[in-house]
This record gives sequence, structure tokens and C-alpha cells, in this order.
Amino acid sequence: MAMHIERRALLKSFAAAPVLLSPLAAGCAKHGASSTKAGTLNIGQISNSVAFFPLFVAEEKGYFKDEGIKLGDRPRLGTGAKVAAALKSGSIDLGAGVLTDAFNLAESESGTTRVVSSLVTEYYVDIVVGKDFGGPAAKASLEARTKALVGRKIGITGPGSGTEALVDHLFEGIGKKAKTDATLVNLGSAATSAIGALKSGRVDALSFFQPIGQQAEADGSGRILISPARGDVTDMTGALHGVVFSTQKLLQKKAKEVKGFQSAIKRAQQDVQGDPQKVRELLEKYLKDTDPKALDALVPILRREMPQTPAVEREPYETARRFHLESGLVEKAPEFGDIKA
Repeated sequence: MAMHIERRALLKSFAAAPVLLSPLAAGCAKHGASSTKAGTLNIGQISNSVAFFPLFVAEEKGYFKDEGIKLGDRPRLGTGAKVAAALKSGSIDLGAGVLTDAFNLAESESGTTRVVSSLVTEYYVDIVVGKDFGGPAAKASLEARTKALVGRKIGITGPGSGTEALVDHLFEGIGKKAKTDATLVNLGSAATSAIGALKSGRVDALSFFQPIGQQAEADGSGRILISPARGDVTDMTGALHGVVFSTQKLLQKKAKEVKGFQSAIKRAQQDVQGDPQKVRELLEKYLKDTDPKALDALVPILRREMPQTPAVEREPYETARRFHLESGLVEKAPEFGDIKA
């Protein structure tokens, strides 16, 4: 008899379980979160450039937390080469950089590199010149503007970076070599160092990620001479540039976390396409001490450059792959199907 009562009580508790669980399930559905708890995810990024703004938004608004993801180390590593090295060592799980970095990693880690997320589908590095640079106006031909850089000191973040890649590509277009026909100065990724070098005359120009150009124009220290993102370099228009990448081994190890990461980034990207005032408020938190005029200029630019989903699409990838190969920035670049996660 006691056994029969216990059995009925157990069945009753099972029947009640869906009622107890439903509020949690509803909460997860409401926030777009995974019902399965993920774990720690270590993400390394080059810098606090605009390309990685969605990561900040996702963290600031609790989207990673919604997905059950605990963020571990999130170092700013300075160059894409250092991000790739951290991936190879396993000290980070995902690297936020540019597609050039993923291609360079793929050359040394053939068949294992994977591009996980699309962050920016325009080449968001600008050529910024100091106020005393002189030279042609922004409406002059690309050839004329590039020739004005020959023999100049040009600041870049570092060797093998997307900033160096743009200078190489522009010089190739006029039959020159950036390494011999200009002086490339490694400045690291800090915005203050870049702007300081331009103001002091240590460099004549910068090849630097946004928002350096917008800051220079806002404070009067320089102007944007060449901008692929505004269409100045036609063969780079619509190219996949800002990405999150990793290795197949790490993706398999952190499959749940990566799935949650993608969901969080998608929500953040949709926020960027939302209320401009809210975007500006978040951008002000992300890019601390940035001139208000620069922030005003950036908001519409970001809405044009950033996709609404982190899914890696073939056309932007192929555009980027083509210009990397044709300009000699890389010797090999994986086919779309071989690198897409």
C-alpha cells in the first residue's frame, strides 16, 4: 500500500514538472537564449576598433549572459598576428580581427582555420593625413592621392596587419612597393598613440582603423585622404573585413558556447541597426574620450558597414578573397566552403 502511494506521488510530481519549468522556458524564448547552459569563452581582439563594437554591445546588454556564456580573458592583443598566435596556443577560443589575419593563419594552419562571424562588410581602415600634409584633395583620382603617399612616413598598427595590407594594396596599384617606396612606422593599436604621432609629425599619414580618421577630422589634426568604406577603392567595395575566426579544434571543443556567441552577436548587430540615439550612447561608452563630433559621424557609417547577422556570406567573402590574391597580400586564400564555420 505504501509503495502504491509513493508511486502515485512520483507520477504526480512528473506531471507537475512541465508547469514548474515553463516560466524558465518562456524566459529563454523571450530573450533568444539557449536553454542549455554553456561555459567560459575566451575572446581575444586586436583593439577597441569599431569592428568589435557588437562584442561590447552584447556584453553591455547582457546578451552573452542570456546565452549562459561566461566571458573569460578578453585581451586587446594589438595586432592580428598576435591574435592568431593566441589561437594557435589555445589561450583564446575566438579571435576578433580582420580577414587578412584569418588568411595568414590559414597559410600556417592549412585546413583548420574557420571564419565564425561577419562583423563588418566594408574595409574599415582609412588613410589619414596630417593638417600640414598638403597634396591632392579627397576628390582627386585614387592614383593621385596614392602617389602623394610615396616617400612619406606612414603609421600602421604593425606588420602583417590589415592596416599594412591597405597601404600595400594602394602602392601595388601604382606600381610601387610600400616597404621600399615609403617608411612604415609600427605604432601599435592605441588610438592615442596614432593621433599623437600624426600631430607631432612623427608620421605624415596613418593607415588606421575607424574611428581614427573621424577623430582627426573632429579635432582638426588631419583629414581622411582615402577611405575604402566610402567607395574610394572600387575593387574593395563590399569586402568582408572585420571577422571573428578560430580553428576547427577549438570550435569543436566549445560548440555550445560558439552557438550562444553567434546568437548574442546577432542581437547586438540588430541593435546597431536600431535607434540611432541608443547606438550613439553605447558607442560613447565603448569609445571613451572620443570627440562628440566623431561619434556623430560614426553612427551612420556603422549602420552601413555592419551586417544584420553574423552569418558569413559568399559574396563579401569572395570580394575580399579576390583583392587579397590579386594584390599579392596573401599567396593562398581558402575557398569559401573550406573556411566558413
